[in-house]
Amino acid sequence: MTLPQKHAPAATAPSPSVTVTATTPPAGDELPLVLAGPILRRVESQRLVLWLATSRAVQVQIEVDTGEGAPCQFRPIPGSPAYRLLKAGARLHYMLIDLALETPLPAGRWIGYDLALAPADGIDRTGTEAGANWQHWRDWAPELCYPDRATPGFVFAPRVASLLHGSCRKPHHDGGDGLTRVDRLLGELIATNAADADPAPGEDGLPGWPSALVLTGDQIYADDVAGPMLGAIHALIGRLGLPVEALRGAEEAGVHDAAALYAHPASYYRRETLLPQHKRNYALIEVLFGGVEKPVFTSASAHNHLITLAEVLAMYLLVWSPAPWAGLRIAPPSNLSAEDAALWAKESALIDTFRTDLAAVRRALAHVPVAMIFDDHDVTDDWNLSREWEEIAYEHPFSRRVIGNALLAYAVNQGWGNDPDAFDDASLAHLSKALQAPGGDAHEDCIRHLLKFESWHYAWPSTPPLMVLDSRTRRWRSEHAARQPSGLMDWESLTDLQHGLRDLPAVLLVSPAPIFGVKLIEAIQRVFTWFGHPLMVDAENWMAHPGAAQAILNIFRHRKTPQTFVVLSGDVHYSFVYDVELRGREHGPDIWQICSSGVRNEFPPRLLAVLDRLNRWLYSPRSPLNWLTRRRHMRVIPRKYEGAARGRRLLNGAGIGLVEVDAEGVPWRIRELLADGRTIAFVRDEDAARWD
Repeated sequence: MTLPQKHAPAATAPSPSVTVTATTPPAGDELPLVLAGPILRRVESQRLVLWLATSRAVQVQIEVDTGEGAPCQFRPIPGSPAYRLLKAGARLHYMLIDLALETPLPAGRWIGYDLALAPADGIDRTGTEAGANWQHWRDWAPELCYPDRATPGFVFAPRVASLLHGSCRKPHHDGGDGLTRVDRLLGELIATNAADADPAPGEDGLPGWPSALVLTGDQIYADDVAGPMLGAIHALIGRLGLPVEALRGAEEAGVHDAAALYAHPASYYRRETLLPQHKRNYALIEVLFGGVEKPVFTSASAHNHLITLAEVLAMYLLVWSPAPWAGLRIAPPSNLSAEDAALWAKESALIDTFRTDLAAVRRALAHVPVAMIFDDHDVTDDWNLSREWEEIAYEHPFSRRVIGNALLAYAVNQGWGNDPDAFDDASLAHLSKALQAPGGDAHEDCIRHLLKFESWHYAWPSTPPLMVLDSRTRRWRSEHAARQPSGLMDWESLTDLQHGLRDLPAVLLVSPAPIFGVKLIEAIQRVFTWFGHPLMVDAENWMAHPGAAQAILNIFRHRKTPQTFVVLSGDVHYSFVYDVELRGREHGPDIWQICSSGVRNEFPPRLLAVLDRLNRWLYSPRSPLNWLTRRRHMRVIPRKYEGAARGRRLLNGAGIGLVEVDAEGVPWRIRELLADGRTIAFVRDEDAARWD
């Protein structure tokens, strides 16, 4: 494969000016006490989970006020099940607060929580104060609370009446941030006192307080990073005092550790040139860094792909909170070409806009339970697409480390709070050792552990239950053709899913990729796959693998699985809704395929317009192509979004999805809250229904 000339190695170029390699933070450099969070995670009747990252080891004090009697006060002991800690570097501490509540939380009522922190060196092991300096949330995040509220809080809504969902949040996308609409919605609900009322909608059309915010993938873009964001990452790494990571397998490029990587002339906009260059590893450039052209779907620029563990950890802080940006000094590297310097300037303006939204994003994440799951860009584009992809990517220590670092950072920042019980003492010990000594044997042991980990999926006990699928790490690999796309879930994981669904009347099922997608786009993917190029079109859909497709459809048809499925998806950078009715000798289940993507991203508008209209024409209700491409005996009723032009079904624009369901778990209103302030409803279009 031939690389573009602009990305050729520049061995004689001067080192970049953004180089921060010290393991000790600069003297006199003060960081905010709380770097990110609190993020409200899992909430159950007698359980409250919060995640946050701090610059110092701290003791925690929480008051939970349900409005019934005096507030309950908690001061969990560090290291106990109620207060788990992980340390990464001199100034980065992660904590998961997992409170067991004696009294069940009241449903449908505002519950405030007051979070105070004190440096751990001022308190002994038993929690006794020794001159402790307690700092309340007003001291380290005064913007965290909504107007007219005394503290941050939430509404416990175990019976789901409304739910927010979305995927794909790229910081340097120019189009607004859907998470700011979450913040605006919560503020409106508080202003109208909906937070203190029954969750049924009022006359103004507002929903009840959302039971959850479900982020269905690509919470970060580890493989598509703007130059100024990478500069901020490197500046923050130095301030945090994160350890220098040894990089096995990168020695041929003159990069033996993280310090050498950050100082290398190819560190910005040319990282793909640092991969091993002997013949048998050429494929790594295509597999890991997306060097292949993508004529149908958007092409991801991976020339600033995150590599080290410190880089991924720093990015999570920078995309979730304004705090770590304070005091960062970011300048472009001195060796940029004129073309890359112009790109840096353009991206700087986009990143500045992204930063202005972070206070609202931080506030929203503190007020509604947040469920998360990875998709490919949280790790790397086309992650585990095929057996060939896996054999190439995991056989070399360098690419394996890149993937492992992203997965490790996901575990700490996202996976941990989804299901704390899945992370036992052994798993946390692996994470702890890797964070404190990246690049060593303990780091490799941790990556091996995470690559074998089979508990990324999880369920929350709401009504209906929220069941979140792992469609990335337990794939149905092709045995006869290594380049064929893998099924999104293997037989064992699908069997486990069916067992978990038995005897449920309804379910909220989270599949990062849509189970029922756009037929034209799936047909294009099938053509490219037939010619042996699935990477060119991101050929990742449920129907691309016959075994996985048949198995998931059989699960829907099983007589003991739910009669109501609400499938929440993302991934594709546009939003759409299908009502699907499965039919046979007996009445089958009703399925709603609801896709909301992206939170801060979108599909190329002109290309989407062409594909949308062409799909509407080629697969109209009377088209014979429907019979040639039948999946199973089903009736598909697309929904048209309000204001759509003739022939359009796919909504393009950054935003967040809002689904409202009745007492039976059936959606009665489906809307997209766009970042530009518009609210768009999806309306069932019976005239466009087709048999499939």
